[in-house]
Amino acid sequence: MTESSDPLDPFREARSEKGVIKCPFQGEEVPMILRHADVRAAAKDWKTYSSDAPFRVPIPSEEEVRTMRQLPIETDPPQHTEYREIVKSFFQRSKTPEVIAKVEALVDSKLSEALGHDSIEIVNGLALPIQSHALTYLLNVPETEAETYVGWGIHVFKVQGGKFKKGNALEDYLANQFDRAEANPGEDFFSALTQGEFQGRKLTREEMMGFGNLTFAGGRDTIIHSISSIIEYFGRHPEALDFLRKDPKRIVHAAEEFFRVFMPLTHIGRVCPVATDVHGVPVKEGGRVSLGWASANFDESVFDQAQTIQLDRKPNPHISFGFGAHLCLGAPHARLLVRTLLKALVDRVAKIHVLEARPHIEVEEHYQRSNGFEALKVNMEPA
Repeated sequence: MTESSDPLDPFREARSEKGVIKCPFQGEEVPMILRHADVRAAAKDWKTYSSDAPFRVPIPSEEEVRTMRQLPIETDPPQHTEYREIVKSFFQRSKTPEVIAKVEALVDSKLSEALGHDSIEIVNGLALPIQSHALTYLLNVPETEAETYVGWGIHVFKVQGGKFKKGNALEDYLANQFDRAEANPGEDFFSALTQGEFQGRKLTREEMMGFGNLTFAGGRDTIIHSISSIIEYFGRHPEALDFLRKDPKRIVHAAEEFFRVFMPLTHIGRVCPVATDVHGVPVKEGGRVSLGWASANFDESVFDQAQTIQLDRKPNPHISFGFGAHLCLGAPHARLLVRTLLKALVDRVAKIHVLEARPHIEVEEHYQRSNGFEALKVNMEPA
């Protein structure tokens, strides 16, 4: 199964010619590293390319939308390693039979709703509810909390079009949850943080908020865009469902290929503690560098026919979940959701008809990249 995916890779020429592209962000010219080997090397070299930079790891930076450092992502080893251990067990819950069964039931239920209507809007009607309800399983909180998460929309910080939201709904929610957990601790994520320790002391409230902020912001629009992109792909390529139906064991490889091609996070920032030459581009002390995850996933020196979608691609060394010390804690959860969705679609859906599609396009001065959908209306034929 192959399909041209050039619209998803606006970095092809720059990656081939220079390996880096200078991108203006918030008045700062940030070099984006584009080649697979170079991105992986930079991701591992935290002394040269540091994450110890509150608010500046995301691009654009987020001083306007949060008041605390995100943990553990905005730290370097060895602190990062110790912070990560505090919450690691919750992100491993996606490997447990209990959570797997809940996700399977959730996806089956939401798919039944979709099949019961003439059409469904995928972004807000399927992807957002699946992401929100599944997060309650991960955090071990009541599933009724998902109603609040759905109400925040696709992105907790941004409205459609990419502008930052006003107000701090997420921070208010987190503060209330930590107040509740401190008064009546349980077995949930928030209670674990109120009882957590770092370097022999209790976590501060700001540290707790930093963990909570990343947990809700980091895995939200990424999952939603992944689900909508996959649904739309099957709509344009009904033969792809038949391909997976013939051998369901292909689902694992298909999920990884979808993660590679439909990488929802174009890049991430790092800060150079000292003046650094970044593949020919000088970066001053304290200047930022971008690790181009999406570009690296299309590197022709690593991926044969990188511009095509191959649902049985192997090996597939994509870096959609990062690389090195900062490998995404939520990777098992994302894999569970996508694999479960693929299996349900293969088992229960004969064909998907795209009725309306409004792509989400990242528009920057030196590139435009398709990344998920603002809206996607489809009809699903039951198998």
